[in-house]
Amino acid sequence: MAFCYINSPLGITKIVGDSDGISEVRVLNSDVQTSAIIPLELQDCVTQLEAYFNGERKEFQLKLNPKGTVFQKKVWALLQNIPAGKTLSYLELSKQLGDPKAIRAVANANGKNPLWIIIPCHRVIGSDGSLTGYAGGLYRKQWLLNHENPNKQQSLF
Repeated sequence: MAFCYINSPLGITKIVGDSDGISEVRVLNSDVQTSAIIPLELQDCVTQLEAYFNGERKEFQLKLNPKGTVFQKKVWALLQNIPAGKTLSYLELSKQLGDPKAIRAVANANGKNPLWIIIPCHRVIGSDGSLTGYAGGLYRKQWLLNHENPNKQQSLF
């Protein structure tokens, strides 16, 4: 398993993967030295993340290999259908899974997503439109949603 650390606007980002695909992308809450050399298996992911943060990419085209249960993988697959600039509630996700009462299970699976940003768990919000739960912190979730919003407020001055 190869790994690297890169700078991002959200902090040092850890990327893990191998020839089977990318298995982890996380923003760390600690200072870690960025990687001088990016392993070959991770170079495309690094390039696509940099393009995303530069506003040049909205969707990722990577081979993914997240580790999780069958249910978690179903939730993560649904998350990948939420377009950039859009949000969905936990209730709406549970309805898409066919069980409106599975809100807590959906929220739990969302929170265990190992591929932050790539599988856009930050696009899931509360039914009332509030920002709820994000393993990376709500300020990062807000940053990501603002970054993806196609209707960015422009300054009048």
